[in-house]
Amino acid sequence: MTNGDQITVETESAQAHDRTTQAETTSPRTAGRQAPPMMRQYELVERVKRYHPEADETLLNRAYVYAMRAHGTQTRASGDLFFSHPLEVAAILTDLRLDDATIVAAVLHDTIEDTSATREEIDQLFGPEIGALVDGLTKIKKLDFVSRKATQGENFRKLLLAIAADVRVLLVKLADRLHNMRTLGFMREDKRARIAEETLEIYAPLAGRMGIQELRDELEDLAFRNLKPEAFETIAKRLENVSARNGQLVETIERDLTQRLAEQGIAARVKGRRKRPYSIWKKMERKSLGFEQLSDIFAFRIIVDTIDDCYRALGVVHTAWPMVPGRYKDYVSTPKQNDYRSIHTTVIGPGHQRVELQIRTEDMDSVAEYGIAAHTLYKDGRTDQPSKLLNESRAYQWLRRTVDLLAEGDSPEEFLEHTKLELFHDQVFCFTPKGRLIALPRRATPIDFAYAVHTNIGNTAVGAKINGQIASLLSELENGDEVEITRADGQVPPPAWESLVVTGKARAAIRRATRDAVRRQYAGLGRQILERAFERAGRAYSDEKLKASLPRLARTGIDDTLAAVGRGEIFSGDVVKAVYPDYKDERRPTVDGLSGHGWFGLKGSESLKFKVPDGSSKPDGRAIPVRGFNSELPITFAPEGGAVPGDRIVGILTPGEGITIYPIQSKALARFEQEPERWLDVRWDVDEGNNQRFPALIVLSVINEPGSLAKITQIIADHDANIEDISIKRPTPDFSNITIRLSVWDLKHLTSLVAELRTTRAVSKVERLTD
Repeated sequence: MTNGDQITVETESAQAHDRTTQAETTSPRTAGRQAPPMMRQYELVERVKRYHPEADETLLNRAYVYAMRAHGTQTRASGDLFFSHPLEVAAILTDLRLDDATIVAAVLHDTIEDTSATREEIDQLFGPEIGALVDGLTKIKKLDFVSRKATQGENFRKLLLAIAADVRVLLVKLADRLHNMRTLGFMREDKRARIAEETLEIYAPLAGRMGIQELRDELEDLAFRNLKPEAFETIAKRLENVSARNGQLVETIERDLTQRLAEQGIAARVKGRRKRPYSIWKKMERKSLGFEQLSDIFAFRIIVDTIDDCYRALGVVHTAWPMVPGRYKDYVSTPKQNDYRSIHTTVIGPGHQRVELQIRTEDMDSVAEYGIAAHTLYKDGRTDQPSKLLNESRAYQWLRRTVDLLAEGDSPEEFLEHTKLELFHDQVFCFTPKGRLIALPRRATPIDFAYAVHTNIGNTAVGAKINGQIASLLSELENGDEVEITRADGQVPPPAWESLVVTGKARAAIRRATRDAVRRQYAGLGRQILERAFERAGRAYSDEKLKASLPRLARTGIDDTLAAVGRGEIFSGDVVKAVYPDYKDERRPTVDGLSGHGWFGLKGSESLKFKVPDGSSKPDGRAIPVRGFNSELPITFAPEGGAVPGDRIVGILTPGEGITIYPIQSKALARFEQEPERWLDVRWDVDEGNNQRFPALIVLSVINEPGSLAKITQIIADHDANIEDISIKRPTPDFSNITIRLSVWDLKHLTSLVAELRTTRAVSKVERLTD
């Protein structure tokens, strides 16, 4: 491109901008507003060449001209030329000192979405690297993060997949969001709220996770201003008042610190700053404090030359002023996962004012300011591509690990929940017995620690030691703790853990393990049901034969089919017919009503074989063992009356719920006469030392006299039974009917209790209900 071309382009741009400005003066919405000057072509080149003298000037010029012509006279909601927006995004990225390709992608980032430009054209004119960046940004622009949760989660997946391929996509998107937030006042109120919420929930935390703290702070403040304008203005005004009152104090502390450090031979730059409105608001909200109760409004940054100087400066500070206990953090020896390194301490400074100090080197300060972008800076004449430098970045490694979670098959909602948890929490640093550093969110437990080390360690965890002492798995971990996990093979994490852990990885893993355990339970139940069904049909069962019939059952695998049978979604007879198409079920007809032979008129049907306890110690392999509510199978007990060990029992398979256990004498079984495929052979399998109670229901007819109920409840307590529920009805003036829902150990326990109740003078009648 010649200089003449460049001058012509600038003239065209200026004329177009003049026309837009003139039009704005006639618009009611922008009347009286002066449009900001648009960055010129040479200004963009100069901004890049300030930090990268070898920048490709021709490439930058071509991008400027192409984008300006593509956007033409398009305007934004503010009335400004649309082309001013990508230029401002590029300007933000030059402050982060990014490479030529990223700056060009910023200039072009809206062309595919908002103009007639195509990906093929971008590739041809600017190369596939820039084309891929622009295409990634185009895809992100279509995502909506304030829709219903499932869609939000799926969109968040797409966002992370787009930025994981090249993190520069995220850097451009963050700059794009920052400029949009700066000009958000021209949007409708509902749209402002949606974009601000999205910024606070997604983009500001991502900027923080990538270590770009200054950008995160501004995004949070802008979102806060739009979501809670009154709170923002109140805090901003109070901060201004505090600054006006303490301006001299800030200068005094800066001067004093610089002098004390110089006296010890430490060259340092000291910078004081006040905290941002959003961070103040969050602290007030988190700690339930009023503004007047905040004592550390100001923070000071001490920039030194070496790591050794960091610790020497810390010694100078702590010698001069008393340290506030519990406010010392060393992120130099244990950096945050976004690469942040600094020493934090709080002291009681001049005027008894709390002073928060951050001590770091120049390189640490660069990472704190630029975050992941610091790994793409041009240092000492290096022109490495960012993709090579990003291997140094722990923040990028976190991004890659997060994207790897996509392969674990979580639902979009679970993935979004996990990633938000990872984004928002501060950290504690713990160690394995071998010295491996594990970073966790605050309030993390040994369970979170176990899952952070490896999913299988979390799934099999049964105990923990913290700093050599046995501790609860629910203990809250602190910085520097050494954690050792005790494991047991075959252990399955209790579902209750999901609500007790704080990391998304642990929650997702526990949820998966619980689902897998339930699936295995149903599959085991389904296998027993099928083996019994094939035996009744006189046909041989094998997994190979079942596998061959899967297409007829519309199932993808053996385990899937077995689980479906266990859940009652597929009846066992249908599987037999699918494996043996020539099989015909010659079930004998049943007799209606409760009369006749056998149970409820089943006439001893050959298709039903009920297994009952016979006192033998040898278990029947065909009967399904029942251990109670915490058994390995999905089991519940009859809603009216329950069942206790010692009862003769049958199981009824209920689709989607598992097995319901009924005593053999229960009249409710009559409802299932016409569905013999749902009847299961079951037996008790309860150890003598079992500490689990089982449900039973009794009804008493009691004489109405003072103390009757107290006598009954005392007898129940003396027999170590537990009253779950009690109801009283008074059919006559002299008698009351009391229905008591109990939990007892077994039939012998229940029989003993009923026998003593019958001997009580106030009780005229006792019977057990099994309906």
